[in-house]
Amino acid sequence: MQFSESWLRQYVNPSLDSDALGHGMTMAGLEVEAQHSVAPAFTKIVIAQILSAEQHLDADRLRVCKVDAGTGQELQIVCGAPNARPGIKIPCALVGAELPPAEVGGKPFMIKVGKLRGVESQGMLCSGRELGLGDDHEGILELPADAPIGQDIREYLNLDDQIFVIKLTPNKADCLSLIGMAREVAAITGAPLCAPTWTPPAVTIQDKRKVTVESIDLCGRFAGRIIRGVNPQAKTPDWILKRLCNAGQSSVSVLVDLSHYVMLEMGQPTHIFDIDKLNGDIVVRWAQEGETLELLNGQTVTLRGLDTAGKLQDAGVVADQNGPVALAGIMGGNHCAVSDDTKNIFVEAAYWLPSAIQGRARRFNFSTDAAHRFERGVDPQHTVNCLEYLSALIIEVCGGQAGPVDDQILNIPARKPVNMRLGRAEKVIGVPLTNEIVVDGFKRLGFEFEQEGDVFTVTPPSYRFDIEIEADLIEEVARMYGFENIPDQPPVASLKMSAKAEAKRGIHLLRQRFALQGYQEAVNFGFTDLEGEQRLAGAKEQDLIKVLNPIASQYGVMRGNLWGGLLGNLKANLNRGAGRVRLFEAGRVFKRDADASEEAGKVAGFHQPQKIGGLAYGLFVPEQWTNVNRAVDFFDVKGDLERVLDPLHFVTDAAQHPALHPGRSAQVILKAEKNNIAIGWIGELHPGLQQAYELPQAPVLFELDLEPIRELGLPVSEELSKFPAVQRDLALVVKQNVSAQSLLDVMAASKQSFVRNIELFDEFKSRAGSSAMADDEKSLAFRVTLLNTQETLQDAQIDAVMTALLAAVEKKCAARLR
Repeated sequence: MQFSESWLRQYVNPSLDSDALGHGMTMAGLEVEAQHSVAPAFTKIVIAQILSAEQHLDADRLRVCKVDAGTGQELQIVCGAPNARPGIKIPCALVGAELPPAEVGGKPFMIKVGKLRGVESQGMLCSGRELGLGDDHEGILELPADAPIGQDIREYLNLDDQIFVIKLTPNKADCLSLIGMAREVAAITGAPLCAPTWTPPAVTIQDKRKVTVESIDLCGRFAGRIIRGVNPQAKTPDWILKRLCNAGQSSVSVLVDLSHYVMLEMGQPTHIFDIDKLNGDIVVRWAQEGETLELLNGQTVTLRGLDTAGKLQDAGVVADQNGPVALAGIMGGNHCAVSDDTKNIFVEAAYWLPSAIQGRARRFNFSTDAAHRFERGVDPQHTVNCLEYLSALIIEVCGGQAGPVDDQILNIPARKPVNMRLGRAEKVIGVPLTNEIVVDGFKRLGFEFEQEGDVFTVTPPSYRFDIEIEADLIEEVARMYGFENIPDQPPVASLKMSAKAEAKRGIHLLRQRFALQGYQEAVNFGFTDLEGEQRLAGAKEQDLIKVLNPIASQYGVMRGNLWGGLLGNLKANLNRGAGRVRLFEAGRVFKRDADASEEAGKVAGFHQPQKIGGLAYGLFVPEQWTNVNRAVDFFDVKGDLERVLDPLHFVTDAAQHPALHPGRSAQVILKAEKNNIAIGWIGELHPGLQQAYELPQAPVLFELDLEPIRELGLPVSEELSKFPAVQRDLALVVKQNVSAQSLLDVMAASKQSFVRNIELFDEFKSRAGSSAMADDEKSLAFRVTLLNTQETLQDAQIDAVMTALLAAVEKKCAARLR
């Protein structure tokens, strides 16, 4: 909400300066986001009159002007403006004047005596842009004929008037008007409120246009009247243009300007139709399937009707017998817009239910001032008053004859009384309150209330849609009490030493470990795009969880994995020149689960497990000179995960995932005492997805369930052995398709005494015909560590263990000793 201080002070004029007024509004919850003068600072610019304007002898576009600036002598000023002519009043910058800088952060422009094409110029005639009053620089700014010569232009145009930009919270719809802001300032400061007054126009014709409201769940009140014989080419009064400009509104035409003015002043959006372009009676209804409408902004929209369940899908419309002529509460249609040829108009003011407007404008990818107000709530009791006010302005400025007002009251919501307990208000606000303090606040706000003991029953005014529960009234008491008057008291709580859970590690430790491996944390929305989610999850559209009211089209479904956001982060980094990227993210994903109960992390019908995922892209290590670098691969990322998850031990099992490369992906399986747990995936991005994301190289992705990797179990103490460990190597020949992990699993399953660790340290594949191994065979060498904590191991004991291990792999994996 933007307005000028002088406009506000017309209705309420507290004895506060501009800064104190802005501070008072902010402290009452009406945050002043910006406050500045109408025009930027400048000096020595006065009102002058051009006495003569002759063509420059050496320049076709320059004129040599004689100017009376009230200094006692004529000034000679060379000017290039096409509208420089004798007799007009204009702003004149005298020698020594400082003009605003041409760009933000620039230096002020100093006016000096100079020469233009050999002719001396003793000042400068200014355009609106040079004074900071807009972008118009086609000519010098022309002032009214009665402007006093020599007066400072800042004083004459009131350029020191302050512009307030208020950042309103969504609940303060009552402040989306000057009268609403004045009401608040009067309550805050105690200054009297002077509401605008007008005389309703006399009804001189009896013409009416029949209006039928078919949908009362769309329109609760509809008022309209015919005005004939208007002059649409009349000039909008300067004082209205000035106020519209200070409110950030540009002038369109006189009828539109007057409609905008009433909306800004009273908070009631209105619309004006060219009645000669309407065909027959007017109908207010919901849109029907396939109807189209060309809007005032030039956009043509196609409307939807009811869905299969009979629920309303789209916007309401105002229609004539040919179809829609306006989107209800949002924007008018181009077909019936007023123009310079308009003679007869139909002026409409309505109360559209907030639920019927909310989100509708966004569906068409735009927003309007009218929709912004209607979806938050407009006072339904003042619909006709605002219509009368607009009618009076139209007849005063444009002339015409007014018909009777046709007012239909259909569905105005009743304002239910709200109770507030004094004790509850004291507890929430944190200060001692009395009945007198609360009564004073409610009276200043204009609330009707009844008091029974310490309980206040308030009937909210028709313009306060935000007063619904006790907390709303407590907020009003706090605002009137003054947020700055509430003491700043830190909370008091007892200190308690909490022991760390030994068996479980926190998410912060995992974050630190990923950071130590060179990964940077990313934080993404829980929403993602439909197409990307289908590609990564391989899911059908009906299986995805769609967002009912997405904030943007690319956030239409809930994410089922973390990879979509991470790949977007990767693409953004590559577009900005990054060549090596390591990212991770911890967060929830969203799955359908018909059996889910409302437990931690679950909502009925949905499962929201916590995951930790990441990706690695680019070189294995940062670019260096010591050796030839290579691209990061599956085993590099697997090693990173082993270091992060330590002391937990996991293995990988080749498997296919729709988002990963078919031959370079695996399931991550956590090794546990009782049973192994599949906790996630690791692998290269699928080639098709690499092409879809336009990536020069395939990143290596991983995603793990968070809860299993946080469970460490209690540490088991083990006495250090006094006796030495023994190591023996076991080289086995197996088929190429036998994995090293399967051999390790078989040897571990044999549960041999004294075996402390078995690890693979070599793989050998012979060339064709160069060894005793066949072409489809390979040799895997394992190092077995043995230890007896009671005595030194003897050769016989060692040989028995090694023989048993060899027998197990011979039987289970068809291995032989090399």
